[in-house]
Amino acid sequence: MNGELAIDVHDLNKRFGDKHVVNNLTMQVARGEIFGFLGPNGSGKTTSIRMMCGLLTPDSGTGTCLGYDIIKESSEIKRNVGYMTQRFSYWEDLSIRENLDFVARVYDMPNRREVVERALEDLGLHSRAEQLAGALSGGWKQRLALAACLLHEPRLLLLDEPTAGVDPKARRDFWEQLHQLAARGISVLVSTHYMDEAERCHKLAYIAYGKLLAQGTAAEVVASQDLTTWSVEGDELAELSAKLQGKPGIDQTVVFGTALHVTGKDATALEQSLRQYAGMGHRIEQIETNLEDVFIHMMGGAQDNAAAQSPKAGSTAGGASGNASGNGKGAT
Repeated sequence: MNGELAIDVHDLNKRFGDKHVVNNLTMQVARGEIFGFLGPNGSGKTTSIRMMCGLLTPDSGTGTCLGYDIIKESSEIKRNVGYMTQRFSYWEDLSIRENLDFVARVYDMPNRREVVERALEDLGLHSRAEQLAGALSGGWKQRLALAACLLHEPRLLLLDEPTAGVDPKARRDFWEQLHQLAARGISVLVSTHYMDEAERCHKLAYIAYGKLLAQGTAAEVVASQDLTTWSVEGDELAELSAKLQGKPGIDQTVVFGTALHVTGKDATALEQSLRQYAGMGHRIEQIETNLEDVFIHMMGGAQDNAAAQSPKAGSTAGGASGNASGNGKGAT
């Protein structure tokens, strides 16, 4: 990676009615960088991505994408960007080859046949080239969508939750492909809910209710929150979690499989409360705070821009505890 910026936006704002969907977003993505864009549903990720690539005009703010002004030169941006939406948006009654050929026609490629053949080869699609897109599994549809995005050789990929509903092996293969593209100098901005994917990004940004709460490497994001985390194993963890809510030093309690993660900023008060309320049948130890702990913590303190009053951090963490089971989705 070098110092050239693929995306450089400052103070972007977007409102829909009385809802402030994106609030003073400032963000940079370097050339050849995989940049993870995280946040809960409705946080403004998709709106932000569309503004960055010229598909949506911001109410205010400035920026460039691949050196082009996001407001004045949006048509140039579109020629150099590959955009993969959340939903599969290709033709299910056409084969993989026919879908790619149609996209090549849209881009008016003179060497259309060669481009399609290369895409089939590069993405491992040759064996299924004649199969109808509607009969493909989620992983193969994802591979087709990525191949279509790459046909016109874009310098930047914008991927909006591309692995939602895809099995773990297909997700892993997809991320291997992303790192190969980044090694060729292609920049990638990818929104995701999965913590294991976030850890594979070069840098991260976390947005909640339109506001950017943190950005940097995974280690920098974790360190920025200055949290202490303890793991508790044993019986009746749900009951212990309920007891700990609101106690000194306890900011959140989240169940991860067979362990309860207890997190807070006041390390001394947290340990005292934990030792007071954990029973003899519980095994406790201090552990490193992970990304999921951090994101749940940030979400707990974020102000919902669509509600009169946001939930308290304790209730947010408690609601997340049922989902945070080691599959990387607890922060959604």
